[in-house]
Amino acid sequence: MTRDDNDSAPAEDDQLLVLPDDLRHELKEPMGPIETDARRLLEAVDGPLIAVGDVVTYHFLQAGRQPDVALVDGRTKRSAVDEEIREAVTAGASIEVRNPPAELSAPVVRALRRALATDEPTTILVDGEEDLVALPAIVAAPEGASVVYGQPDEGMVHVTVTDDHRTEMRALLERFEGDTERFWNLLDE
Repeated sequence: MTRDDNDSAPAEDDQLLVLPDDLRHELKEPMGPIETDARRLLEAVDGPLIAVGDVVTYHFLQAGRQPDVALVDGRTKRSAVDEEIREAVTAGASIEVRNPPAELSAPVVRALRRALATDEPTTILVDGEEDLVALPAIVAAPEGASVVYGQPDEGMVHVTVTDDHRTEMRALLERFEGDTERFWNLLDE
């Protein structure tokens, strides 16, 4: 497994964006339809599959589909996932990065870009929290890709990437606190 942290840079250089408290309520609303059955959700997938979350990734693996990009952190609803899920979703982890809760760090953005650029399925193991990576994933993924993330106690939210979704996510990310210019430079590389 490779680490994508830039250990030579000061820690503050890794922090790009922080979720402001006044945006938290907006992220509670699902950005797409909610599905509870992974096989049925997969019927609507036509293109690359980006899974954000351990349980979502596990359900796809159980349904026989390895996500093209998976982001996992060993947790669900702020608690450790079961050992079976942890072992299944981290077995193929190829990149390990730090990303603190409620933030988007430079290492996780670089890892996302690298994972999207390769033809091999890539699992990014996040030390911290991976939830917010769904937002830049929607911006950076190709047209028609599926970004799927968990909606606690409801199911899996399926976002099929379109220009409208990208525009909406860009506007939302612009409202985060931090170095948005550096964030966009890294994401758009």
